[in-house]
Amino acid sequence: MTIWLMANPKAGTNSRNRDFWTSHLEDVGITRWRDCDLDNQDWMREVTRDDHVLAAGGDGSVNCAARLCLDTGATLGILPSGTANDFARNLGLPENPKDLCQLVASGATEWLDVAQFNDQVFLNVAHIGLGTWPVRESSGQTKRLFGRFSYGVMLLRKVMVQRGFRATIECEQSEVSGRWLTIAVATGAFFGGGNEIPEASANDGQLDIIAVRPRSIIRLLLTYLVVRMMGRKPERASTVVQLKSSWCKIRTHRPKTVTADGEIAGKTPLDVVCKPGCLRVICKEVVNT
Repeated sequence: MTIWLMANPKAGTNSRNRDFWTSHLEDVGITRWRDCDLDNQDWMREVTRDDHVLAAGGDGSVNCAARLCLDTGATLGILPSGTANDFARNLGLPENPKDLCQLVASGATEWLDVAQFNDQVFLNVAHIGLGTWPVRESSGQTKRLFGRFSYGVMLLRKVMVQRGFRATIECEQSEVSGRWLTIAVATGAFFGGGNEIPEASANDGQLDIIAVRPRSIIRLLLTYLVVRMMGRKPERASTVVQLKSSWCKIRTHRPKTVTADGEIAGKTPLDVVCKPGCLRVICKEVVNT
């Protein structure tokens, strides 16, 4: 077995860089690994199904490593180093770096779902509408100042001027049309810097579609607080609509930007299918909300 270490120097504030993680890995007895140059991908041809690929970065870096693991059958390990790290939250990974590296050394694994669209995949969330703006405009300086709260800072700046867009959301047992402020398609229990999705997990074989209607900022905040504090799915006729399905199709009146795992992924229409239990990941237990 070979351990491959992928470290993204541009992730987060770069405080959890390659040297940070190699030091902690050595402390738990992992002393042999191979560094990966992300600018030169020749090494990817050497990865086998018995290997572990450790991704030190944010959700975008983890997505890159996951695609490699899906192609080769290798096991994915996450060393959270980005701004939001929502995928790591879905796995309930220890926040303490030493405890996390001990978990890596233990070799405990679970099988997780992956969302597929076109020839791409995402592990955490795809956004249309307001939710795309943190990726499109949030600067490195904003991320350094506010960390994962930079996503909220960006959304607050934009929500006042957004009138929404028209779209139809189709899934297994439902079809909903209307004007939306934002639509998120998630595979796990967390997205957007720690926002919890009621009754969700990253291994339930289902997508969670969260769609928010244009409302006043006061009503949006009240809805957020009620859903967050009560921890249950919102009513269909309310400000927020939550749907569960193994697939979904989203059609917009005009093409809209799609982001996935923190990267721009194209334009609508968006067709997503959940691929259950196809990615082996180092973790002790998947979070269920």
